[in-house]
Amino acid sequence: MGKHMPPEEYIDLAERPRRPVLKRVATVLAILIAGCVATLAGMSVVQRKPVWQIIATALTPSPQQLFGKSHILVLVEGLDYDYTSKDEEYSTHSRSDVIWAVNLDFLTHRIYQLSVPRDMVATLPDGRRAKINEAQSEGGVREAQSVISQFLGIPGFDRYVVLRVDTTKDFIQAVGGVDVKVMNSDCLMHPHSCVNGPLDYDDSWGHLHVHLKPGLQHLNGEQAVGYMRFRHDWCSDPCRIMRQQLVLRALLQKLAGDKLNTLMHLNGLLGVLNRDVQTNFKTQEEVSIATAFVDMPRNGLVASQVPYTGDVVLRDGGAALLTDESQLAHLVNTMLIAPPQPSAPPDPGALAALAPGSLRVDVENGTGVPGMAKRVAALLRSRGFQIAQVGNARSANVATTEVREHSRLALAGLKVRGGLGSAASHVPVISEAISSQTSLPSDVTVILGEDLVSALAAQAPQ
Repeated sequence: MGKHMPPEEYIDLAERPRRPVLKRVATVLAILIAGCVATLAGMSVVQRKPVWQIIATALTPSPQQLFGKSHILVLVEGLDYDYTSKDEEYSTHSRSDVIWAVNLDFLTHRIYQLSVPRDMVATLPDGRRAKINEAQSEGGVREAQSVISQFLGIPGFDRYVVLRVDTTKDFIQAVGGVDVKVMNSDCLMHPHSCVNGPLDYDDSWGHLHVHLKPGLQHLNGEQAVGYMRFRHDWCSDPCRIMRQQLVLRALLQKLAGDKLNTLMHLNGLLGVLNRDVQTNFKTQEEVSIATAFVDMPRNGLVASQVPYTGDVVLRDGGAALLTDESQLAHLVNTMLIAPPQPSAPPDPGALAALAPGSLRVDVENGTGVPGMAKRVAALLRSRGFQIAQVGNARSANVATTEVREHSRLALAGLKVRGGLGSAASHVPVISEAISSQTSLPSDVTVILGEDLVSALAAQAPQ
C-alpha cells in the first residue's frame, strides 16, 4: 500500500472511468438529435412546410406579437429620378412616381394594395391644391405620409418603405427575372375582347426604351421596369398602374412558388434591400413578416387603384385627376380599414333553411367579357334566386370577385355565394351596414372578377 505507482498507471486509472461516461453522453446526444430531426421531419410532413420554415416560425415572434394588432398599414413610394450633366441618375427632392397604400393582414396572410395615381389632386399642408406626388418632394416621407393618409381618410401609416432609384430593377434581376403577360392598353382594359400588340417606345432623354412582344414573356429587371413605366398611350397612368400590379403579382408568385430559387438568390435580395430601400421597419419585424407571408395564398394579393371622375386645372396651369369620392371610401373601407376576415362556419341548418327565392340579387360584370353578367344571372335564376338588376360594374378590370351583402336576412351573402358553385368558395362576402329606414332594391350584389370567368362561364346556362 505504501509503494508509489508509475505516473502512466495513474493516467490509465484516471481515464478508464471516463470512457463509458463519454460514450453514454454521446449516445444520449445522438438520440436527442435524432429525435429532434424526426420531430421536425414529421411536422414538415404534417404541416406541409419545409424544415427551415418551421424552425424560423418557432424562433421568430409573430407579427401580431410585435405590432400588437392584426394588420398594419404601410406606405410604399417609388421615387422618380432625373439625370445629371454626366448622365448619372439622382433622386434628390424627387416626387413619388409610385404610391401604394398597403395593408398587411396577418390573420388571412393577404396583402391589400391600393394604388394612388401620382396625378391625383390633394391638399398640401400649406392649403394649396396640387398633385399628390408633390408631398414627397416638398417635405420628404414624413409629409407624404401625412398628405396621403389625409387624402385616403385613414388615421395614418404604421410603417413606410421608400424605393430608391433602380430598386425594382435590381430586385427583379436578383431573382432571375419574372414571367409577365405583356399587354397593350386595349387588352389591359378589355382582356377578353381585344387584339394584343407590341409595345414600342423610345425616350432617349428619359432613358426609357420599351420594345416588347405581346403575350407571355420572360423579362429581366430592365425590361420589367420599362413595362411598368410605360404610359405613352390613350390609357396613360391607369394602365401604367395595372402594369405595375401585373409585375408585382408575377414577382410575388415567383418568390412564393419557387422557394428554392428565392433561397439561392437570398444574398442578392438582401443586398438590394440594404442598398436601395429606405424604411422604418426593424430587422426583427422584417423577418417576422417574411416568415408569416411565406404561406400567402395564390390569390393573396388584392390590388386596386383609386378611381377618378375627370380632370381639374390647377393654379399653376397643370392638370390633375379628381377623385371618385364614393368609390374611394368603399375601397379604403374594404381594403385598408376592415377587409373581409375569416368567420366561424355558419349553422348548416340555418343556411339550408334560407330559401333562394327570398333573396333578390344584382349581378355586375367587372370582367370585360361581354354577356358574362347575363350568364351568371341565368345560373342564379336557375337555382331559385330572384334577379333584380344585371349590368356592368364601374371597372372592367376587376381581379377578384366579390359578394356584397346588404340584406336584413342573415346568411344572405353566403347563400348566394353557394349558388355560384364550388369555384366561388373562396370569394369574400362583404357585409355592408344598412339602416332600418333604408329601402333595399336587392339583398346581395355579385361583382364578377377575372378570377372566376372560366369556371362560372362553364357552369352558367347558355
